[in-house]
Amino acid sequence: QCNPIWRKTPQELVERLGPRHGETLIKTTLTAADDLFSDIRRYDVDCDPVQAGWIQAAHARKAARDMGALGKAWAAAGADIVELDGEAVRAASGSPAYSFALRHAAGGHVQPLSLTRGYARAAAALGAQLFKETPMTSLERANGKWRARSDKGEVTAENVVLATNAYTNGVWPGLRKTFHPLVSIIVATDPLSDTQQKEILPGKVTISDSRLAIFYSRYDRDGRLIFGCAGSSDTVDAFGGYTRLRRGLKTVFPQLADIPIVRKWAGRIAVTPEMMPHLHEPAPGVLAGLGFSGRGIAMTSVMGRALSAKLLGTSADDLPFPIVPIAPLPFHGLTRRLIPLAAPAMTMKDGFDTLMDGAWRQ
Repeated sequence: QCNPIWRKTPQELVERLGPRHGETLIKTTLTAADDLFSDIRRYDVDCDPVQAGWIQAAHARKAARDMGALGKAWAAAGADIVELDGEAVRAASGSPAYSFALRHAAGGHVQPLSLTRGYARAAAALGAQLFKETPMTSLERANGKWRARSDKGEVTAENVVLATNAYTNGVWPGLRKTFHPLVSIIVATDPLSDTQQKEILPGKVTISDSRLAIFYSRYDRDGRLIFGCAGSSDTVDAFGGYTRLRRGLKTVFPQLADIPIVRKWAGRIAVTPEMMPHLHEPAPGVLAGLGFSGRGIAMTSVMGRALSAKLLGTSADDLPFPIVPIAPLPFHGLTRRLIPLAAPAMTMKDGFDTLMDGAWRQ
C-alpha cells in the first residue's frame, strides 16, 4: 500500500525534527505518493500501479478522535483528505466494521516486489551494476575508499548507502538494534466476482485500520483480495498468526468469511519507537536510511531522494530528515525475543477497545 502521510501531525514533525527539517519533510510528504506514481510512469515500471485512494479506518472511538485530528492537521497543510462517517465508510470500503475513516485521494497500491525489480531494471539501464544473492559480510575503510565484501567478491566505492531496512544484518555495529523487526503476514483469496469487487473496496481503493495489530487490504491485478496483519513470529518462515488473520478477514469483510485462501506469505517491517525513519551517517561516505514502520512504499521514495541529495552535495540542514547518531534500543535482544507475544497482546488490546465501543459502532 502507498499510504501518503505519517502517523504524526505536521506540527508534531516540526516539534520533533526542528523547523527546517520539519517543514521540508511536510512539503516532500505532500507530494510523496504522486512522486512515486510519477516515477513508475517515467521508468515504465510494470508493478500494477493503482492510485485510487487509501481509506484509513478507525476501529474504536478514541482512534476516531485521534484520526480525525490527524486528518484535519494534514488537510490544513494541503493534503487531499476527506472524513467519512457511518454509511459513507461502508459505501467507500465495503466493510461494516468501521464507523469513521479518512479517505486520502493520493493513496494507492503497487506490487512491491515488481516495483523493486522495475527500479532495478531502470537503474541497470542507466548504467548501474547489480549483484544479486551477495549479502555484504563486511565493510571497511581501505586506501581512502570503502570496501564491501561478500562471500562472492568485493566492491570498492567512494560512498556506501545501507538501504536494508528490516533486513539489516550486523555488518555496521548497532544499526540493526535501532528498530524492532516485526513480521507482517499476508494472504490472497480466490479472485472476487465483478459484483463482489463493486461492493468490497470499490474502485480498487486500499484500506488499513487503526488497530495496534493492524488489518490492511487491497486487490491484486487478478482481482484477488490481499489481506494482511501483524504476525506473531520473529521469522518470515513460521507464519505465526494465521488463525488471527483469517478471523480478521471475517471481521473486516464478513461477506467473505468462507472465501478460499490460495496464497500466504510474510515479510519484515522495521518499526522504530517513534514510528519514523532514521537517517544516519555513521562515518564519512556512509549513509543509512531505515525504520519506515509500515510506511515504506511511499516514504522510501522520500528517503531515497534525501540520500541521493546528500551524496550529491546537499547540505544536511536542507534534508527532510535530520542526521542522527546510531542509538541501539535498550534491551533490544530481550524485546526481540518477546516479539511472538506482541501480536497477541496487541490483539487483546484492540479487542478490548472495540468491546468498549460496541454502542458507538452500532
